[in-house]
Amino acid sequence: MRKLLFVALIALSSCATTKKETAFNAEGKLLKDIETLSSDEFEGRRTGTKGAELARNYILNRFNEIGLQKLDGKSSFIEDFSFTRRNSTTPIEGKNIVGMIKGSTNKAIVITAHYDHIGINNNEIFNGADDNASGVGALLHIASYYAKNKPKHTLVFVAFDAEEMGLQGAHAFVKAPTIPLEDIRMNINMDMISNNDKGEIYAVGTFKYPELKPLITSNNPELKILFGHDDPKQGRDDWTNQSDQGAFNSKNIPFIYFGVEDHAHYHKATDEFKTINQKFYINASNAILNVVKNLDKALAVDQSALKSKLIMK
Repeated sequence: MRKLLFVALIALSSCATTKKETAFNAEGKLLKDIETLSSDEFEGRRTGTKGAELARNYILNRFNEIGLQKLDGKSSFIEDFSFTRRNSTTPIEGKNIVGMIKGSTNKAIVITAHYDHIGINNNEIFNGADDNASGVGALLHIASYYAKNKPKHTLVFVAFDAEEMGLQGAHAFVKAPTIPLEDIRMNINMDMISNNDKGEIYAVGTFKYPELKPLITSNNPELKILFGHDDPKQGRDDWTNQSDQGAFNSKNIPFIYFGVEDHAHYHKATDEFKTINQKFYINASNAILNVVKNLDKALAVDQSALKSKLIMK
């Protein structure tokens, strides 16, 4: 009996160690992704530049490494679009990166983050670690989890281009959707989630969709998920349409946007990997993953169970 107990304890210890190692590896990859995407090599990832192309190639390699699938009927993860800016007739070419993990239904949760930033200004590289290499890193983190844990919904992962030029990639996606808009149950958008020393991140969207509040919970006492910045009466402090979730909102698709309040490095050359809060970033990414898990389960239940205008969509 003692020998069997000893063997069992070794097995349990080995299992616990494996889980810890898996978590450690996932967090290490998360930090590597944000550090790489915000390195000088990528030159601030401005849309249409060499730096944006390098970032795109990195993300494509990660999509393949994780095992994401291309959307049905697509031969590439890349979706091209073009747009013109105000007071200009010269078209700008953008490229969204879109992959998916099939669920047990075609109804989809679309998980998004923009990979572009503002490039080089006055010979300074604006690396955009928090804005928004952080969101892309978390997107890859969530995709990695679901590549090994099949979701109920089909999860569509989109790294948007040209957010800094007016949410152009997101608007292109909903204007010419590669999946029917009626199949999109929810958009989860992440933009600036790595720089906060108070352990606070906002979940924006519950003013319009209060039914979501019980599902937006932190699984870490060191991280607080706050609600707000989504009341139209707040004016410029209403973030509802200030990142890519705004394009989904324009189509009345329910959304939650995760982000921190502005900080000293916002849109400055000092927004670098060395200035993010690594512990907060790991906590925030895991908390958002926890919310995705909650939503994936809750949105899949029988419609009558939650009696929500969101579920009845």
